[in-house]
Amino acid sequence: MAVGVLGIVVPVLPGLLLVVVAVLIWALESPSTSGWVVLGVTLVLFLAGTALQWLVPGQRMRRAGVGTSTLVAGVVAAIVGAFVIPVVGLFVGFPVGIFLISLARTRDRTEAWWATRHALRAVGTNILIELATAFAIIAVWAVTVLFVR
Repeated sequence: MAVGVLGIVVPVLPGLLLVVVAVLIWALESPSTSGWVVLGVTLVLFLAGTALQWLVPGQRMRRAGVGTSTLVAGVVAAIVGAFVIPVVGLFVGFPVGIFLISLARTRDRTEAWWATRHALRAVGTNILIELATAFAIIAVWAVTVLFVR
């Protein structure tokens, strides 16, 4: 679960999915009614968190005029940045990619910076939603382990 939370903050691993898999492994290793209930609650929380990740940031970016192609370009630039600038390239590449694509599309630095800010804010919101979902799952699991078993 800790690796999953780390994977949310440093987007190299599928963080939230790792938290869910950890609960699944726990439920399979100690099969009980409470284990299966926790797994069910975990899956509901996972689905709700995933839906929120798609709805909330996506709506904000659509309203700001940041398209999917711009985000894809940002992700590609982040991947390239990860190889060009070790350690921080991933975090530098994404906003630079968004800015450059937006600048090429609009030819206006202010508008490109505006799109970059909205994209970064959406990514931040996405990470917060994922973290909140992971912590809710971990809390349900911890309460069960500590107080129900």
